[in-house]
Amino acid sequence: MDVLPLGLWGVVLLVALALIFDFLNGFHDAANSIATVVSTGVLKPQQAVAFAAMFNVIAVFVFHLSVAATVGKGIVLPQVVDQHVIFGALVGAIAWNVITWWFGIPSSSSHALIGGIVGATIAKAGAGPLVMGGVLKTVAFIFVSPLLGYLLGSAMMVVVSWLFRRASPLRVDNFFRRAQLVSAGLYSLGHGGNDAQKTIGIIWLLLIAAGSANARDAMPPVWVIWACYLAIGLGTLFGGWRIVKTMGQRITKLKPVGGFCAETGGAATLFLATALGVPVSTTHTITGAIFGVGSVRNASAVRWGLAGNIVLAWVFTIPAAAFIAAVFYGVSLGMF
Repeated sequence: MDVLPLGLWGVVLLVALALIFDFLNGFHDAANSIATVVSTGVLKPQQAVAFAAMFNVIAVFVFHLSVAATVGKGIVLPQVVDQHVIFGALVGAIAWNVITWWFGIPSSSSHALIGGIVGATIAKAGAGPLVMGGVLKTVAFIFVSPLLGYLLGSAMMVVVSWLFRRASPLRVDNFFRRAQLVSAGLYSLGHGGNDAQKTIGIIWLLLIAAGSANARDAMPPVWVIWACYLAIGLGTLFGGWRIVKTMGQRITKLKPVGGFCAETGGAATLFLATALGVPVSTTHTITGAIFGVGSVRNASAVRWGLAGNIVLAWVFTIPAAAFIAAVFYGVSLGMF
């Protein structure tokens, strides 16, 4: 096993970089949790981000660390990882997050991180150290999670429309304004549970490579778990308003009932993926659910041209982050 030659401070700096990624993950993906409640007017933006951040952190008490185990030990073989691989992976993921945030594109922080790990590892040792089962499972869910979100979101919309078919529009609106607080809380819980664990996984991978943790350990140190959940919660608290506009307004116009159905369908998808240990994209999931709700209401109300642009960003995320990570893996060789 490679042991990091950087010493304590080198490990501390890489852990800090990982937590910066985690913060940016929450910042970048805040829109996934709050776009619908903001666009429907149920909560003001400041209230929504505080609400979502709280549930991001509460998720530490709800979910097992299955996703963290996949990222930490199920994407690449831990014994090939060194400080250069970790540095390249994190810079690749952070750079792609910043690029897509700047242009308001709802891409995946999760897949940016996976792409970063894969790209930096290939730059060091080729494709041999990749754990193809974990990689292929993650890639498959690029398509499965938005499809499942779409199906569950649209199914919820059909069921709710039938149940409330005789209720007045005002009664429906008033009821789902309150119900949407529950669905938004569930989605934020799923967001924190799946996304925070990805950073837990990469810090775990770093500690294994540094000799500070054992690959046979059932879970990482407790401080890693709390640090990652708090970092993603803080990131969500500061929000990402460029992407809120795309998610909440530009795909389709949502009413509270539509927001409830999209969030509930998305939350169910995230809960299932986290239970299976699959690092999925919360962005893909909620986008698929919003499209599902919009298509039930009126297919022409969905801006399918924008959907095409979003899907292109999804497809390019892993290779783009992998390329940037490979470049910065090389850069790091000359730095330390």
